[in-house]
Amino acid sequence: MNYNSILEGKHIVLGITGGIAAYKSAALCRLMVKAGAQVQVIMTPNAREFITPVTLSTLSGRPVITEFFTANTGQWNSHVDLGLWADAMVIAPATASTIAKMATGVADNMLVTSYLSTRAPVFIAPAMDLDMMAHPTTVRNLSLLRSYGNHIIEAATGELASHLTGKGRMEEPERIVKVLEEYFGTGRELAGKRVLITAGPTVEKLDPVRYLSNFSSGKMGFALAAQCAARGANVTLVAGPVSLSTPAGQIERVNVTSALEMHDAVTARAARADVVILCAAVADYRAEQTASSKIKRDGNVLTLTLVPNPDIAAAVGRDKRDGQLIVGFALETDNGLENARAKMVRKKLDMIVLNSAREPNAGFQADNNTITIIDSDGTVTPYDNKPKTDVAADIVDHIVSLMHNS
Repeated sequence: MNYNSILEGKHIVLGITGGIAAYKSAALCRLMVKAGAQVQVIMTPNAREFITPVTLSTLSGRPVITEFFTANTGQWNSHVDLGLWADAMVIAPATASTIAKMATGVADNMLVTSYLSTRAPVFIAPAMDLDMMAHPTTVRNLSLLRSYGNHIIEAATGELASHLTGKGRMEEPERIVKVLEEYFGTGRELAGKRVLITAGPTVEKLDPVRYLSNFSSGKMGFALAAQCAARGANVTLVAGPVSLSTPAGQIERVNVTSALEMHDAVTARAARADVVILCAAVADYRAEQTASSKIKRDGNVLTLTLVPNPDIAAAVGRDKRDGQLIVGFALETDNGLENARAKMVRKKLDMIVLNSAREPNAGFQADNNTITIIDSDGTVTPYDNKPKTDVAADIVDHIVSLMHNS
């Protein structure tokens, strides 16, 4: 046992599903145990067709769980207890079937039930044939799981069990262990720090059934909340109306609807925060008057009078205290760098994250983003297009470096 390993003493639930790549799970289990982790294996019924529970039990040093209860003794295997016990859950290999069940909450086996119960970070290593991997259903399901805060360990490209060549190979066990070490080894750079994050859109009512809003999904802000919590921060997440689950960790979620509500929630909490990350897409305007009844169409032109909403970033920047770090976002369509720099100066931000509404596979609704970080000293750092979970890690890395240099 390696007592200097980052994984030493970690409780890891290893979920194994019914695919040919299950043979790699034995090596994965052994590597995690060798690194000092305590590993509890859960196998789906089909996984037993590819590798025996005896093998995994021997390697893990624990009885393997395959059913809700042990047939010969009637002992109940509690998915709730497993979820609370785990520091991380790794599902490798994850077949298309299990991925679909996880995405839609079909809890018909011990593995998926435990997944739905865990509060720990979940790492998913897909493995399947290339056409299944590329099917819109699988792509959608992986996108959903990623949006829920799960970590997807992308499948590798190579020769598959079908003897076709393409993307679908489960990532190698050594790489999966490295992903876990990187996650837990990001350290506790933000331990003891209070981080306030805004996420999602705001909704500005016109009447009881209509509103003004934007296309923000909240994915970027929620990914930032997950990343900050993973690094030890106490996070307050002020979220507009989004259909996302609160990430695991020390996260207090405050749900708001309108820009006025978000303004009040943020300004009431900003003074206590060490870092404020203003990621939400806040509506600049709201209706001057909100109709109490549905506005009926009468064939005439409808004129709406809009009034400005309070500027949350400007308010936080104006009241910024010594040692506090303020991070803003700028979504632009034209003259991105120029507009982002001007916004950073005008609102007294320490850094601003620029992304473009014209960039393919980025911005609102997308799972990926392409960003450029601009510091108050004028430094410009561009990044490649990547999943928002990885973008969040880049942003938090930058925040940590600024804190260390301040």
